[in-house]
Amino acid sequence: MASLHDAAVRREIEIGSIRPPQRLAPYSYALGVEVSPAEINDPGLVPTDSSGSAYGRLVLLYDPAGQEAWNGTFRLVAFIQAEVEAALAADPLLPQVAWTWLSEALGVPDGATESTPALGADQPAVRALGGTVTATTSVRYGDIAGPPQAHQLELRASWTATSAELAAHLEAFCEVLASAAGLPPAGVTALGPVQPS
Repeated sequence: MASLHDAAVRREIEIGSIRPPQRLAPYSYALGVEVSPAEINDPGLVPTDSSGSAYGRLVLLYDPAGQEAWNGTFRLVAFIQAEVEAALAADPLLPQVAWTWLSEALGVPDGATESTPALGADQPAVRALGGTVTATTSVRYGDIAGPPQAHQLELRASWTATSAELAAHLEAFCEVLASAAGLPPAGVTALGPVQPS
């Protein structure tokens, strides 16, 4: 657990301990991860199509005896949910792109379920990667608050960590969350609209 807290993440991402699920493994620990909302000029304004909130959970499961399906003793279970723009939600390749964000962050080659990073690489070594990606559009009717349409991306995945050094796993998870939230790559500053002088 301590190694998770050694992870270096972007300043836009907030991490905190949350209650872990019970009965999945003898020991468990969970983190809630959220992208801080961007500043809104008019707090009373609710956009009709926003690429706003993104959050997730990363659960660490540990079974000293191991579990056959895990192929190891440490299992990480990830969940990400993010609001996306309508054009992105309509793209049939969105689920494949989102899965690529995860597999690349974990260093797993396309179509594979394991990684074997080079010595000194920043990516974690993982086994038995699997999961699902879902893109949805919800339309609100009647007396329900919120934007008339909402578009969401959900990613659910799990993988086995091959060592107890878990900081790189949380860093990879946060990288995927940042991509889902539409944040620019680390070190890149998004420019706002040019104001007339």
